[in-house]
Amino acid sequence: MISYIDTCKLPNRFGVFQMHGFSETLNSQVKEHVVLTMGDVADGEPVLARIHSECLTGDGLFSLRCDCGPQLEAAMAAIADAGRGAIFYLRQEGRGIGLMNKIRAYHLQDDGADTVEANEALGFGADQRDYSIVQPMASHLGIQKVRLLTNNPRKIKAMETMGIDVAERVALEAGHNHHNEHYLATKGSRLGHLFSG
Repeated sequence: MISYIDTCKLPNRFGVFQMHGFSETLNSQVKEHVVLTMGDVADGEPVLARIHSECLTGDGLFSLRCDCGPQLEAAMAAIADAGRGAIFYLRQEGRGIGLMNKIRAYHLQDDGADTVEANEALGFGADQRDYSIVQPMASHLGIQKVRLLTNNPRKIKAMETMGIDVAERVALEAGHNHHNEHYLATKGSRLGHLFSG
């Protein structure tokens, strides 16, 4: 169950967003998610939107092992340039396996496993994220159609399954470097992510 909590202003270096808090209760566990919006997202026109899963290492600790932090920044910049958009920031660290298991997965990657092999060696699926939690948040905010900032076809399918019209996929390629070449290649070859290069 998803419950709306409250809304406040969130000024950052890209502009002034509105931050909407939501609480998810599942099997007595509580997770807190936020949606950052800018402009009128409930006018019926397609909203430039990003579904972004929490990545402490990339978003907050500036890790070069992934492209998460640069993707989040690029999404905020694109929305600020457009003057309108939404970022669904979901608390699903490490593709849904959690921070401590992500550290374990990183250790396995240090020893030669790819990101999929590492998750599977720990007994998890390659990607355990659940995007269905976006639907009640989008509904609360009046978002019906999106221009989705993503390289992940699973996110497009999830939005369409929820009844949210994906009017366009907008490529979001940022943060490529020599530390994450193998990681990004694995996302393309094993997880079907869409990259231009």
